[in-house]
Order: sequence, then structure tokens, then C-alpha cells
Amino acid sequence: METDSGLEVGGEAEREEGEPEVKRRRLLCVEFTSVASCDAAVAQCFLAENDWEMERALNSYFESPVEESTLKSLSETSPEREPCVDLTKEETTDSSSSKTSSFENMQQEDGSMLSVITWNIDGLDLKNLQERARGVCSYLALYSPDVLFLQEVIPPYYSYLKKRASNYEIITGREEGYFTAIMLKKSRVKFKSKEIIPFPNTEMMRNLLCVYASVSGNELCLMTSHLESTRGHAKERMNQFKMVLKNIQEAPESATVIFAGDTNLRDQEVTRCGGLPSNILDVWEFLGKPKHCQYTWDTQMNSNLGIAAKCKLRFDRIFFRAAAAESGHIIPRSLDLLGLEKLDCGRFPSDHWGLLCNLDVIL
Repeated sequence: METDSGLEVGGEAEREEGEPEVKRRRLLCVEFTSVASCDAAVAQCFLAENDWEMERALNSYFESPVEESTLKSLSETSPEREPCVDLTKEETTDSSSSKTSSFENMQQEDGSMLSVITWNIDGLDLKNLQERARGVCSYLALYSPDVLFLQEVIPPYYSYLKKRASNYEIITGREEGYFTAIMLKKSRVKFKSKEIIPFPNTEMMRNLLCVYASVSGNELCLMTSHLESTRGHAKERMNQFKMVLKNIQEAPESATVIFAGDTNLRDQEVTRCGGLPSNILDVWEFLGKPKHCQYTWDTQMNSNLGIAAKCKLRFDRIFFRAAAAESGHIIPRSLDLLGLEKLDCGRFPSDHWGLLCNLDVIL
């Protein structure tokens, strides 16, 4: 087994054809523990009860009464409990509010800027989940992005967001187990339609979520995904990456395409896939490879997983394809990390840093 960092913490996790049933089941346990963040005994129990079918076992795990009891507080408040952050409010008393300048707020109001956030919010980690969810939402309330790309959303988290973010349209890649979501600020981004493109060989319930929308008269094709995790699934991850690039290429020429998500990609994997097509930009590279936001998965700085080894990787990426010249112009302008402050519980909102990207909209 290995974590998303690619650090091996057990045996080889890559499946071979024709392997014995015992080995196959052992590998299923490895995959289950990686996805569900549980121990091997729990994984074996749920898999055995569900005939060793991964998707059924994961659904059973996340829908179990224990999980519902543990997580229901995400969508509830009580007089004794600190109220959750309300994303419908335009102001926040967060101490980091000074990070957003009045100039940027003016740009957003007059439509000359598009702001997006992508974040793997680590809903699979149940420890301090309520406080971490509030932490994520405080950033969303602070920056009030036009579009949010979220990964590792679980049903209680989704219910919480629906209640606390009524000023956003929430579109999900599925609604059970764990999934991705794209959130659109209703006052700025008009939702048109969605498409869910399955990854046929995924073993981790992954897919590509596409949302068609418009902002300030510009057509948008917004995409997110959580590509296959761990080093042992590099082959499938690269196949999924190729599917993402194909769908970006095939999007209507009149639309600006923004893909943002947890790709789990290593740089050498991108190279092995032939790199990016000439008309698709990696936003971080386009902006000059700024060092301050290079690594979104950093076990040296982020202690949530308790991994002693130091590992820095750029898992979370934003790809951009411009619309045809006659269709208007949207240009990436800046990129920053989010979630760098520890919460009162002593943990960060997620084991991933979020990415905030501002884009200029040429009216």
C-alpha cells in the first residue's frame, strides 16, 4: 500500500492478471484502506460482507449508521455548538480578511475578474471533520469565488454545503460514497447543463464532471476530477489524464475551458503522456511557475496525515484552454495557496492546500 504521496507503506499495490484469489483480496483491502482511510480489519469486514465488490463495500462503509451518527453534526447546529460559517453572508470576521484587497472585490463586482478555487477537502478523514469543514467554508466565505471545484465530498458535507451556501448552485459527480462537486455563484455564473463522463477502468469510483455555464457573456466549460490515487495506479491515472485532455480538446471552441482538480499526477507521468497539447495551458506554468504555490501536497508543512517522511508534490492542477478569438477573452492572472493556517483543533482544513486562481475577463 502507499499513500497519495507515492510513499510505499506496504507491499506492491499494482494488480496482475491471473493472480491468486488471496492476493486479489489482499490488494482490494489495500485499495479500500487507501480510499476510506480506515485500518485493514475494517476494510476486510466491509469487503467480505459485500462479496468483495469494491463499490458496494465503500457505499456500505460511508452509509453505515456509525458514519451518519458521527457526521450528522455537519448539517446541524445546537445552542451549545459554535454555529457553522454561513456562506450566504458577504462579510466575514476571519482574521485573514485583509488578504483580499478592495481593488479585487471591485473587479469582481464589475465583472472584469473571474475567481475560482479548487480544493480536495479530504471528506474521507473523519477526524475533526466538523471543525475542518467550517475552516474550509471560512475561506470560501472570505474569498467568495465565482466557481468552486471540490474533491472528496461526502454526503453529509454536501448537505452542509447546500444549507450553508444557498447563493451557490451545486453540481455533483455523484451523490453516494465520495465524489466531486462544482459550485457556481448564482449572482455571477449562469448554469446551463452538466455531463458526467465515466472512467471505465477506475477502481476508486472516479469520473470527469463537466459543467457548461456562462459568465459576463463568456461561455464556460468547467471540469473537475479526482484522478486515480497512489503510485500503483499510475497506468490508470495516466489513461484518465488522457481522457481529460481529449475532452478539453473536444469542448466547443466558443467556450473557455477550465479544468481544476486533484490529478494525483507526477511530472514524469505528464511527460510519459506526451505533455499538454499546444492549446492547453498548465496555469501554474503559464504564470511563471511561482514557487509559493508549487506544492499542494506537502507532508513537511501539512501534518494532518502524520507522515514522518518529507514529500512535496503538485497533485492539484488547473488546466486552461482559451475560447476562439471572436468569443471573448479570459486570461489567468494569479495563483495562490489556501488553507495554510492551522485550526483551533491543531489540524489544517485538509491534507491538501487549496488553489485560488484569479482570471481577467476582457469585456
